[in-house]
Amino acid sequence: MFFLSDMLNKKLKLPTPQEALPGRDRPIPTATKHHVSKRPLLGPYPDGLEAAYFGMGCFWGAERLFWETPGVWVTAVGYQGGVTPNPTYQETCTGLTGHAEMVLVVYDPREVSYGELLRIFWESHDPTQGMRQGNDVGTTYRSAIYTTSDAQLAEALASKEAYEAALGAAGRSRITTEIAPAAQFYFAEAEHQQYLAKNPFGYCGLKGTGVACAVPASASA
Repeated sequence: MFFLSDMLNKKLKLPTPQEALPGRDRPIPTATKHHVSKRPLLGPYPDGLEAAYFGMGCFWGAERLFWETPGVWVTAVGYQGGVTPNPTYQETCTGLTGHAEMVLVVYDPREVSYGELLRIFWESHDPTQGMRQGNDVGTTYRSAIYTTSDAQLAEALASKEAYEAALGAAGRSRITTEIAPAAQFYFAEAEHQQYLAKNPFGYCGLKGTGVACAVPASASA
């Protein structure tokens, strides 16, 4: 029983560089094309498009949410925000890589704003749960936004402040979402890419709070 408790504690605490698994020098194999759109998964992407990164718990349902959003050009799932280079799914599940399950969203800002993507992010999961999302427990399931520009960072922080006020008014807890500049994104294995398109009845743990998010004007312009 002590062993199980010890493992759970490790999954709820980010590892130090000394505790993290070593990983590997080369990327793990993944798909080359999006299963739904058939567009290149790894790039290069057309000029004028922008990238955003969102973690909302299990990445299967989160990815489907964004590939179905008009203006999104391509999506992919992967691991980000940790220590271990080129981790595998099994390694991230131990909690000893420090990574969160993330969705890369490549979008056309002329068709969908970053502010709209933020609204979808906040309303589609519970960002108050710390190192978990529903029944999915561990550091890999934490809520996270990793930004690719100063403008994205400012918008993400402003939207967090606005949504935290809305959650507070509804009697909900404070937001625990990690917001930071994007570190290296490691593409997940091919079987995880667009998982719910290949397995329509597969697991999807997405569940919002029911509280609407009014994105600040600066974030929706």
